[in-house]
Amino acid sequence: MLKFIGAYIKSMRLYYAFVTGIAGWIGVAFYEYIAESPFQTVELVPATEKKAMILLMLFLSWGINQIINDYLGLQEDRINAPHRPMVTGELNPKKALCLTGIFLIMTLVITYLFLEPIALFPVILGILLNILYEYAKAHGILGNIVFGLMISTCTVYGFLAAGPTTSPYFTYSRVSVLILVVVMNGLMTFYTYFKDFEGDQAAGKRTIIVRLGVEKSRYLAAISSLIPAGIFLLIYFNNFIEARVNNIFLILAGLTLFLELWTGYLYFKNPKGEKTYYSLVANFRACICGQAALIGLFNTELAMLLFLVSYIFVGFIFDLHKDPKS
Repeated sequence: MLKFIGAYIKSMRLYYAFVTGIAGWIGVAFYEYIAESPFQTVELVPATEKKAMILLMLFLSWGINQIINDYLGLQEDRINAPHRPMVTGELNPKKALCLTGIFLIMTLVITYLFLEPIALFPVILGILLNILYEYAKAHGILGNIVFGLMISTCTVYGFLAAGPTTSPYFTYSRVSVLILVVVMNGLMTFYTYFKDFEGDQAAGKRTIIVRLGVEKSRYLAAISSLIPAGIFLLIYFNNFIEARVNNIFLILAGLTLFLELWTGYLYFKNPKGEKTYYSLVANFRACICGQAALIGLFNTELAMLLFLVSYIFVGFIFDLHKDPKS
């Protein structure tokens, strides 16, 4: 049993947990901002216990769904990551899927009984998008879009689960933030395809890297690092985001831009080889810290805290997984 649990936790790859956790925290923090503002209608400031429950499920949601992803991606993982527990046989696929199913049912029950029933919709949609992603990545940029949409359901879940709210659930401002979450995570997963090039090619997964080839893709990696900043400026100066920038947001956004440019440079310089794997740390930090920076539009202190904590712990947890083949 202990061996199974250890292999299951290893397969969760918890350094990714900040991706879903911080994405969901955007929704929780924004709901709390509305509940404390003069524009509040039925919104109530969520209790600490409620926020803790939501955030725990959001942080663990990546790892739980990763088991499904590993099962569906066994073919390419035999080449890209031959040391992963499910590939080596250390983790029994059927038992792992059963445990994941139990966790997902628990999430649905907790959401329905103790949080907000309407938040069931992003949970179910996120699960479906996770399954779809494994097939969508075979069709170029569609895989990146599906991945980004999947992570954005965490933001929607955080907002809807935090407490009662009235329609419209989606405004120009809220959709604009979701678009930024989709873009940052779609770009993040694009960079991860460099390390998976050989396995994806052998398995017939026509990702952007496979379609263009590594040499052309390395130039795209450098140019793409500007996309999140460019889209934010486009959205902001067209007044789609109601919140106005502040000094803390500008500082965090500037640091995020540096991380994004650095990530693009790393993959331009080392599109193949062992260094490609270790460039993932910069990639994850750019995405996760970018999400934390968005919170700075309406909660500067929380944004600074999450930015620093994410930057430190993403690197720390990643260093616990030093095997590029796992």
